[in-house]
Amino acid sequence: MARIKGAVATRKRRNKTLKLAKGYWGAKSKHFKMAKQAVMKSGNYAYISRRLKKRDFRKLWITRISAACKLNGMNYSTFMNGLKKAGVTLNRKMLSEIAISDESGFSALTAKAKAAL
Repeated sequence: MARIKGAVATRKRRNKTLKLAKGYWGAKSKHFKMAKQAVMKSGNYAYISRRLKKRDFRKLWITRISAACKLNGMNYSTFMNGLKKAGVTLNRKMLSEIAISDESGFSALTAKAKAAL
């Protein structure tokens, strides 16, 4: 039986890693060993950031809602409590979009939240 050599698979694997490392600074894009480390690290950062992105967007929505509430003479926590008691089930993303695009609609929501308290 013929001896099997792994040259093709090895070259393919190395080229795949070097392709992922394209654009990295210095030897990280040229040398396989350094490229492998950089690609693994960047993969970890990407994995973590996909989770952090959700937190960041939620923080942004809350900040926008809070700013719009202050313009209508309320703070964020009492506004959200009032909406809950009024039975309004809008999520924070939609509330922030309303706060940006439709100020009169948002002021109506704040009035509804004040009435429910």
